[in-house]
Amino acid sequence: MKSISTVVEKMKPSGIRKFFDLASTMDDVISLGVGEPDFSTPWHICQAAMASMADGKTHYTANRGLLELRQEIATFHKEHYQQSYDPQTEIVVTVGGSEAIDISMRALLNPGDEVIVMDPNYVAYEPAVALAGGVCVPIVLTKENEFKLKPEDLKAAISPKTKAMIINYPSNPTGGVMTHEDYAKLVPILKESGIFVVSDEIYAELSFDQEFASLSQFDEVRDQIIVINGFSKAFAMTGWRLGYILANAPLSKAITKIHQYVIMSASVASQYAAIEALKNGYPDVVMMREEYNHRRNLLVNRLNAMGLHTNMPHGTFYVFADIRKTGLNSETFCSQLLEKEHVACVPGNAFGPHGEGFIRISYAYSLNHIKEACVRIEQFLKDIDYQKE
Repeated sequence: MKSISTVVEKMKPSGIRKFFDLASTMDDVISLGVGEPDFSTPWHICQAAMASMADGKTHYTANRGLLELRQEIATFHKEHYQQSYDPQTEIVVTVGGSEAIDISMRALLNPGDEVIVMDPNYVAYEPAVALAGGVCVPIVLTKENEFKLKPEDLKAAISPKTKAMIINYPSNPTGGVMTHEDYAKLVPILKESGIFVVSDEIYAELSFDQEFASLSQFDEVRDQIIVINGFSKAFAMTGWRLGYILANAPLSKAITKIHQYVIMSASVASQYAAIEALKNGYPDVVMMREEYNHRRNLLVNRLNAMGLHTNMPHGTFYVFADIRKTGLNSETFCSQLLEKEHVACVPGNAFGPHGEGFIRISYAYSLNHIKEACVRIEQFLKDIDYQKE
């Protein structure tokens, strides 16, 4: 019998799910591992989906998604992010951001093309590149530089084989962000090289300390940028599985070809829910963001007081806590913390080799859970005789 795909055989299981699955077998666990809002989807959004079903809107939509939804996406991005996209030819509605990443890679890559990825980075990027026949070229991000992408590092990573780059700001797992000024330094390099950028902006609305910025806001490279976004994080709609891609018309047409064969169209009820979210759900986003901000401040202050020196994340709902001075590697730290104190976090090496020495802690959980988790983490540090400075 022939073996399954060698690419799939070599692929590691998600380090995020590993600790979530372990935690689910234990009692009294505070799980701060999975990046999922603890808020339920706002009820008016759920009602819109139910009303669509009651009205018999249960059939396939256009491959690109409902035109009304695409129009609302275009309006939202113009008003909030100063991004201009044609709902007819430049927007594709997908089954979550995960499908969007996958089909973007498949639309771009030929076998052997190089794709620049960040290290640390979100766990789905490198598998998506590999499944599309590409080769990952990492750029190391550092805590000292707040996990930003530096122009000199980008320039050094580009080769004649480079086809694209994947970025994610605000960043999962680090919480780092790029400002308009940071991106401006990258634009000449991108323009000269002509490489494409897949910009995962799923956490755009979870920017706390400065206005969100995107490479797509620079006209000179706009057509090189593929923007990925969706409804999971900002609108607390993870289970609805709805995302979208913004790209120039020729790229969007190529992406739609793949989407129509593997998906056909996204869930129609989810699309009607998303229309309601964009029309009337922004006050919910603001409320949730304010709550995440309170949680962020509490968690970072507590971790730093314990001696786990942690950058203040300027976006997302994660902190990337530095555990290097404990003497434990990230896998051991998370395993022992789960076993001894029943707190589940994600080891930093799940996000790339240079995530080693860190752990990702999600604060998409209630303040009470976060406070109790901090008590348990502090007790764990005492048990391993960690001497904070």
